[in-house]
Amino acid sequence: MSADVLVPFDDVLERFDPALGLEVHVELNTASKMFCGCPTEFGAEPNTQVCPTCLGLPGAMPVVNRKAVESAIRIGLALNCEIAEWCRFARKNYFYPDMPKNFQTSQYDEPIAFNGFMDVEVDGQAFRVEIERAHMEEDTGKSLHVGGATGRIHGADYSLVDYNRAGIPLIEIVTRPIVGAGEKAPEIAKAYVAQLRDLIVALGVSDARMDQGSIRADVNLSLSPRGAGTLGTRTETKNVNSLRSVERAVRYEMSRHAGVLEEGRPILQETRHWHEDTGITTSGREKSDAEDYRYFPEPDLVPVAPSREWVEELRGTLPENPTQKRARLQAEWGFSDLEMRDTVGAGALGLVEETIAAGASPQAARKWWLSDMARRANEAGVELTALAVTPLDVARVQTLVDEGKINDKLARQVFDGLLAGEGTPDEIVEARGLAIVSDDGALGTAVDNAIAANPDVADKIRDGKVAAAGALIGAVMKEMRGQADAGRVRELILEKLT
Repeated sequence: MSADVLVPFDDVLERFDPALGLEVHVELNTASKMFCGCPTEFGAEPNTQVCPTCLGLPGAMPVVNRKAVESAIRIGLALNCEIAEWCRFARKNYFYPDMPKNFQTSQYDEPIAFNGFMDVEVDGQAFRVEIERAHMEEDTGKSLHVGGATGRIHGADYSLVDYNRAGIPLIEIVTRPIVGAGEKAPEIAKAYVAQLRDLIVALGVSDARMDQGSIRADVNLSLSPRGAGTLGTRTETKNVNSLRSVERAVRYEMSRHAGVLEEGRPILQETRHWHEDTGITTSGREKSDAEDYRYFPEPDLVPVAPSREWVEELRGTLPENPTQKRARLQAEWGFSDLEMRDTVGAGALGLVEETIAAGASPQAARKWWLSDMARRANEAGVELTALAVTPLDVARVQTLVDEGKINDKLARQVFDGLLAGEGTPDEIVEARGLAIVSDDGALGTAVDNAIAANPDVADKIRDGKVAAAGALIGAVMKEMRGQADAGRVRELILEKLT
């Protein structure tokens, strides 16, 4: 297979207008599947969370999960959508090895939520992303291709299928074409998915873990001649599973499309596979149109008709919009735009908020989570939230610093103890003997030793060069393993030498 011809990004923008479309699948965190009572626990042994209904066995009858419908309505409301007074499920017919029924129970022309929007901001500029629909459906199973170098079916020795995921409730959120984005198209795609993920987490309907596939983005892209005002032929890059990759996939497809068009060849309407390691897409299968799926109403399920009273009741459960909340918190905390962006980007916003609520100052909370904790999480290869350190722990450690019982250097040793499971911050300070020494007797001895060992520095201080005291303070801190009260040490040095 020959390599794709790529046009430099700036050249693409000179000749073409991009149009985006994003389809985001959200796995709901219901306790049971969409149409049966099977559990939905992630990571269970293959094919242990299945039953005749989700396996599509003859005679098995589905029943709609009420909690999933509730979650779908709340998502629709949060996206400023209209909620259908009456909608129904349909059968989407196609064959795929990990789909046990050979059709997917989904919604077609009658979605539960439609005509919504989300405003996103990129570089201080607001863009409105229009939502065409948010509909309910079930997930498929998962194929595992064994052997080969890529983990895909091509080159594999054999394939296995795990049907645990088959039937898990999904909400698919589909945008209308996003036009006029120009050079910001990749960033808008990333910002939209990031903001949508934040909204889903705030609603509490999914953990939205992209690394575990509980939120997946399909990126549709087309190019048209600049100023033509039409839409080109689109491709759909499937199952992009990180925010960074959403941006990269848009950028790559723009360059690839332009290369194909510059050579005078037509764009093939198809699905594409994203390769995280190489940052490229490769051809999947020719993209089907709606009529190819032979949709027809699901005969085994009654229509869904949420009452207006129920919809309004659910509207009252919506949390504060994450974007508005960030703006409010930034103002309350006094963070700069850069500080807030870094906090959000590190996935630390909630942790910082809880740490502040536990008594720490905003700057102290941000300092610990974005420096020391972020480094430890990176070294362990886990999310910040997976560390064995809680916001309450961080707030208590900072309180010990504020009270002068430990300093920042000693605080890092307390965090070591917390990660090792040695108890509470206070217990660790006690057990490790980390408390700062303020006793004048012990400090005086250490100061005398430092003066005797550094007579030239002492002479400078006697001559009025008080700034030289820093060297003696450092010597005392070293002798006392960082546990000396630096302020009191300075006072003792000046008392003895001035």
